[in-house]
Amino acid sequence: MESSVIRQGSGKSLSELTADRIISHIVSQGYKQGDKLANEKALCDELQVGRSTLREAVRMLASRNILTVRHGSGIYISDRLGIPDDPLGFTFVKDKKKLVHDLVDFRRIIEPPIASLAAVKATDAQIANLEEIEGRIESRLSSGAPHLADDAAFHSAIGDMSGNIVMPKIGPIIYNAIELFIKLTDSVLREETVRDHHEIIDGIKAHDPIKAADAMVMHIIHNREVIDCVLDNAGSKKA
Repeated sequence: MESSVIRQGSGKSLSELTADRIISHIVSQGYKQGDKLANEKALCDELQVGRSTLREAVRMLASRNILTVRHGSGIYISDRLGIPDDPLGFTFVKDKKKLVHDLVDFRRIIEPPIASLAAVKATDAQIANLEEIEGRIESRLSSGAPHLADDAAFHSAIGDMSGNIVMPKIGPIIYNAIELFIKLTDSVLREETVRDHHEIIDGIKAHDPIKAADAMVMHIIHNREVIDCVLDNAGSKKA
């Protein structure tokens, strides 16, 4: 039987309150991305709700990238764990060229200090993973294959190395910047990308925070220069 107490004085539906309780359960139990929750019957018993209420709550959380339902397998913690696909609404910014310009400026504020922290804290296993990702990027660039996912993974890995728990939350902003940059420039910065990535890796491998930060600054400056060139050329053609 569904609990009536859960409804009192909240202004929320039973499904919404059940979703809140599932989130509290995830946090209190220390679930991580990819972990599987108890089966539906066990969750209903624990939360004192019916199956229809639980399923609606799960649908709400799935829409928020908190849970993932794998039919025939069960309910899992989402790999994105609550991070929206477009957290700041960049989809609705009309001037994409101005947006990518400003996102590069944002990256220059955030990423060099993160690279510096990564150089201090990175483990051998994390460095090996970063080198493996860079190897995939080089292979894709040389063959002309799309490399957006691996480029985002490269910067994400550096964020993980820093140990800063905020970075995974703002990562989508950086990935949006990378995606927009690649689309705007048609991946013309291939040799510079490889060289810059190697400089960043060298700084991190040497556990030299200044070298790693400086290499990241140069990487972003090179991106900015290409963007300025693209924007200038676009303006000249319109004129």
